Amino acid sequence: MDILASLWQGFQIALLPTNIALCFMGALLGTLIGVLPGIGPVATISILIPITMGMAPVSAIIMLSGIYYGAMYGGSTTSILVNLPGEAASVVTCFDGYQMALQGRAGPALGIAAFGSFIAGTLGIVGLMFLALPMAQFALKFGPPEYFGVMFLGLTMVCFLSRGSLLKSILMVFVGLILAYVGMDSVSGDIRLSLNSILLWDGIGLMPLIMGLFGVSEVLLSLEQPILREILEVKGWKKLLPSRQDWKESAGPMARGGILGFLLGVLPGGGTVLSTFASYSLEKRLSKNPEQFGKGAIAGVAGPETANNAASSGSFITLFILGIPPNVVMATLLGAMMIHGIQPGPLFLKESPQVFWGVVASMYLGNIMLLLLNLPFIGLWVKVLRVPYRLLFPLILLLTLVGVYTVRNKPFDLVLLGVFGLLGYLMKKFEYEPAPLVLAFILGDQIEMALRQSLIIFSGSFKPFLAHPIAAVSISVGVFILVSPLLPFLGLGKKIAEKAASLEE
Repeated sequence: MDILASLWQGFQIALLPTNIALCFMGALLGTLIGVLPGIGPVATISILIPITMGMAPVSAIIMLSGIYYGAMYGGSTTSILVNLPGEAASVVTCFDGYQMALQGRAGPALGIAAFGSFIAGTLGIVGLMFLALPMAQFALKFGPPEYFGVMFLGLTMVCFLSRGSLLKSILMVFVGLILAYVGMDSVSGDIRLSLNSILLWDGIGLMPLIMGLFGVSEVLLSLEQPILREILEVKGWKKLLPSRQDWKESAGPMARGGILGFLLGVLPGGGTVLSTFASYSLEKRLSKNPEQFGKGAIAGVAGPETANNAASSGSFITLFILGIPPNVVMATLLGAMMIHGIQPGPLFLKESPQVFWGVVASMYLGNIMLLLLNLPFIGLWVKVLRVPYRLLFPLILLLTLVGVYTVRNKPFDLVLLGVFGLLGYLMKKFEYEPAPLVLAFILGDQIEMALRQSLIIFSGSFKPFLAHPIAAVSISVGVFILVSPLLPFLGLGKKIAEKAASLEE
């Protein structure tokens, strides 16, 4: 009852004309930066923080929060239409969304992404409202060993469920970890793996890596073998919206993606990127036709798109209740809150209830606004496919170059973009999956920090990784996943192999 009363007070704050306008502005800006490759919510929020200095604290956080979850909506658009992730969390959507577009089904792909985002966002807000304190208490049990175990399990799952050779996927994980460790050591402050170049002291940027592996490489491949695609004819809403069969195939992935994404969003180190990879891997594993994934399976769009929006809602729990930013966007938002004199943490609900409930209520409104912003423009996004590739590819490269440069304003990032573009081209030619590399790169610093903190706290002993139940279970499952391909040869997994073979048939 107290929750409903508090939510009503939150709506009284969120429904103020100024806050409604700021919520809409945040949702609109978030959608636009999600559609435009390379810009991202971190850069946008950072740029707009000075503008919010004259606003009330709750109004500022409402607008900045809208940019974050709005970007999760818009990021799928370019992933589906041009195989270029508008946001890091939309990388997985490229796998099947782009294939659906090539098959003339860009409308249903965009539609299911919009509806999945709305459903996940709404359910995520309900979870944020009712489960904030219980989930925070559970997350308090996580120390460095638990974080290491969960992230180790995530990496092994991606390796095991990737297409192609398991050894190639493991190799990509090691490459991603090595790239993540270029630059300054976060513990000692030493410079490592920089090749004696001052340009690498700050490390390798995420956007040059992702845009190169997924954007530039696709341009190079398409120039080598021009893609024949069907130009879509938009004939009203019914041609754009998902069919009954699409909904049937997407209902399960949406439900599972929403739950999985929310839980991973709560945990530091989880976030939207990990949730999309985990959801995609889970749906591929559960599917009766796993061979369809990567060839235009709508479940490969519905699950990850639902997961990333649920994760974005879940990440607010860790920030608001624990005061710990689970990802870079939340770290930026934490800085904005502190500038406005707001201190998130265990006492946040008591000290600043108007901010918490005002933001929660505004997220309800923001999700409705985002659905209304996205669906009417599906036809406009689909028309992008009518642009000839000889004109589209230079535009993609231009957006990529501008987007990558504006994130850190470093000309060297453009060099890295070209290097990773060539690397991505060679990887696709020789059938190496980029997904494990990207995930390992993103989690690299966090998994190293968790490991080193554990060893420092426990004087170099590895016993805590086995003594702590959550860490022990996660690591054990991860190791089992890695050795499972060998089980049939050892005579230990005959039944498992036979069951898997029967399911494939």
